[in-house]
Amino acid sequence: MRQTGTGARSSAEQASRRLTFALPKGRILKQALPLLARAGLDLHGIVADKGDRRLLFDLPGGFRALLVKPGDVPTYVEYGIADLGIAGRDTLAEDERDLYEPLDLGIGACRLVVAEPRGRPTPLRRGAHIRVATKYPRLALRYYRSRGVHAEIIPLLGSVELGPITGLSDHIVDLVESGETLRQNNLTEVVTILHVTSRLIVHPASLKLKQDAIGRTISALREALALREGMGATTT
Repeated sequence: MRQTGTGARSSAEQASRRLTFALPKGRILKQALPLLARAGLDLHGIVADKGDRRLLFDLPGGFRALLVKPGDVPTYVEYGIADLGIAGRDTLAEDERDLYEPLDLGIGACRLVVAEPRGRPTPLRRGAHIRVATKYPRLALRYYRSRGVHAEIIPLLGSVELGPITGLSDHIVDLVESGETLRQNNLTEVVTILHVTSRLIVHPASLKLKQDAIGRTISALREALALREGMGATTT
């Protein structure tokens, strides 16, 4: 039965206040959950059952969470399916989307680097031609152009390290955390292009239409970040 009068208005008001988060599955989610909990966001239902394969969760406090692949988070926020999300600086810089980035959450720290085979360097001389395998074609092309190098960008979706090993490419541009994968594949870092952490992102229209709810969430996360930094300072 269709709601009318006060009931319909109440449902509309609840919907207008409810915030939808797009959260990245995997390593970043595990790092984000304690921070979100300190900010007062009850996400216990997401991790209550490890065998749970649901991707959409209605949570206490008027929140809804979507679990998506990390690279898809900005898409859900850009199209307004989610009001907020957590995305890596690498993805945001590569895609150049029109999203508000109010907070650096300081999680998921890694680096976007150029790497080449150990013992087989390729000098980055101005005017040189080079083949580069990467999941980040725009960022890679921008870097090589800034050095005056003619780069043939070879997009790959996985196992980028195989590029130089098989002769597909001279360089790779990829994310590294510890660098162990590079070492095991006889590759060495040449230069860091971008230091990467995960950011809170917000849909611009949601920021206007749900200003109070989003403002409270941003403030709570900012306080949680300050508390985490304070706890870190006391342990050093």
